[in-house]
Amino acid sequence: MNSLSRSPFHRRRALVLGASGFIGYWLSRALRAQGAHVTCAVRSHEAAERLTKEHLGQVIVRRDLADLDALEEWLPALRPSVVFNLSGYGVDRGERDESTADLLNHRLVERLARVIAALPHDEWVGLRLLHAGSALEYGTTGGVLAEDSPCLPTTVYGRTKLAGTEALQRVVRETGLDAVVARLFTVYGPGEHAGRLLPSILEAARSGTPLLLSEGSQRRDFAYVEEVTEGMLRLAVSEVKPGEVVNLATGAMHSVRDFVEASAAVLRVEPALIRFGALPSRTDDMEHEGVSVSRLRACTAWAPADDITEGVVRTLARLAEASQRAAGVAALPRG
Repeated sequence: MNSLSRSPFHRRRALVLGASGFIGYWLSRALRAQGAHVTCAVRSHEAAERLTKEHLGQVIVRRDLADLDALEEWLPALRPSVVFNLSGYGVDRGERDESTADLLNHRLVERLARVIAALPHDEWVGLRLLHAGSALEYGTTGGVLAEDSPCLPTTVYGRTKLAGTEALQRVVRETGLDAVVARLFTVYGPGEHAGRLLPSILEAARSGTPLLLSEGSQRRDFAYVEEVTEGMLRLAVSEVKPGEVVNLATGAMHSVRDFVEASAAVLRVEPALIRFGALPSRTDDMEHEGVSVSRLRACTAWAPADDITEGVVRTLARLAEASQRAAGVAALPRG
């Protein structure tokens, strides 16, 4: 993005829901770097303390985003120019309650959009709401995934995220709200949930314990987290159709095996520790040929870099920075 003096976010009020999560944390950092007045909405005092020590901006504690009526009270008081919704339920495999998934991934999105649509306009020239969608909304759809591809989700998370997208689009049609859905694919980097692919490789490098994997033939679009947040900032100030869905991905597919081998080379993991085929392949993995980023390029003249090695190098650099901070500061989110 532009320098602080020229950034469209400079001195603008930006609200980030889900700011203590993996992507929300890095988005809050990126906004702060652009000179925005950032408000981070988190669910716990522990998360608030962590982000406050990071100097990411004003931090507010909202233990229960599911309290939709309360949303209509506290959000307008903040008078945000733009809202980024990174909240959600179901990414962690321990989050499996269907009613909670529907509440946070669907009904919250609809109420959030209606509250923002009712806010008075300021001089902000960008979008008023960017909502993070999910590749799992496509489900079993094969081929190259474009935004107009049919959505056939098979998981609770995918179904409820799609319901949220559709609810947002209804509100846009009814109110004219300037909003976009950034549909995310496989995002990696510092601060990921423990047990995900890169954290597991990092643990193998640290401890020397074997890394048990499937055959690794699954192909995914891997994007480094700071590239993804760059894309969100660009989309928020781009010319998009209200309610539009935009794939936020690199447009390049790599096998899980390729990702592991590239990461292991950077981290100097002993090849004998990597055990491909030790685990069965998951039956719910998406299978598709690629991801179209034509719409993203048309909106922003940009797409995330496709360089796994560089992404892992940047991850190591960020982790090194975190380790150098004052003792006791948990700088990175736990997912």
